[in-house]
Amino acid sequence: MAKESSFDVVSTVDMQEVDNAFQQAKKELTQRYDLKGSGATIALDKSARKFTVKAPSDFVAGQVVDIISSKLIKRKVDITAVKWGASQAAAGQSVVKNGDIIEGIDRDTAGAINKDIKALKLKVKVQIEGDHLRVSSSSIDTLQEVIGFLKGQDYGQPLQYVNYR
Repeated sequence: MAKESSFDVVSTVDMQEVDNAFQQAKKELTQRYDLKGSGATIALDKSARKFTVKAPSDFVAGQVVDIISSKLIKRKVDITAVKWGASQAAAGQSVVKNGDIIEGIDRDTAGAINKDIKALKLKVKVQIEGDHLRVSSSSIDTLQEVIGFLKGQDYGQPLQYVNYR
């Protein structure tokens, strides 16, 4: 029997790069002419993996989200790793917008990935192991084909392919 090769499908975010992007966005918020003195603030809770944007209006909150997104892109963090919720009314005319940093593959997404790989009808084995998937096969070319297929799909979060052996 041929040796089994495998790889893991994971979804991880480098929190140090997220923190660096947050610090840059915070600095830009205090220096940008159109946002200086607007009362807009941003906060990052690393333990809860959450951004909080407070702004005087929905428009300003959108600008702050754009600043954070641009800083994340410059830091090579996939912006699909942050899921922004709808704006919520706060005290006075202000709004609050929360962004959750997604890490790990939830059960529903893992099931969808598993179903899509099985639909390819390739000789691969897929195992859901907590917050990641292990894909194994005796053919390295088949595994490469699965990786190429998954890169072309959109599951609403960034996926990485690690432990290729």
